[in-house]
Amino acid sequence: MLCDMRSGEQESGADDGTSDPRRPRSVFGVGHEPEVQSSLANQRTALAWVRTGLALVAGGVALTTVASTADFSVLLDVVAVAACLGGGALALAALASWRSNERALRLDEPLPRPVALPWLVGGAVVVGLVLAANAVIQLMRR
Repeated sequence: MLCDMRSGEQESGADDGTSDPRRPRSVFGVGHEPEVQSSLANQRTALAWVRTGLALVAGGVALTTVASTADFSVLLDVVAVAACLGGGALALAALASWRSNERALRLDEPLPRPVALPWLVGGAVVVGLVLAANAVIQLMRR
């Protein structure tokens, strides 16, 4: 698609609408162009989720390093593995969420409910409870 910068009008290279070279076609090949602000907000949200996933992976790597040098319990290694796997899963969920939100914007459909958020909150609560219980057990042993 070509865009006349002065008028903001878009010209299609073909009449069938298949000339858009952007991928994935399952997103960009449907519906119409949404408002730029909505599409950019969707991208920013997806990137924020990816950054959160990367932070979880980095935290997992840091926990493993600290646990191995300070001779901490195996529980920290388990939390580290869970953080790394959760971070990777969160990055994949960000991509899936971006895709479904962008399609909904292009098709003028309601936005789908967030899928990753309840899992992220639940995981944080479980990890917090497990670590708190471990701390209490360690204090009682002294």
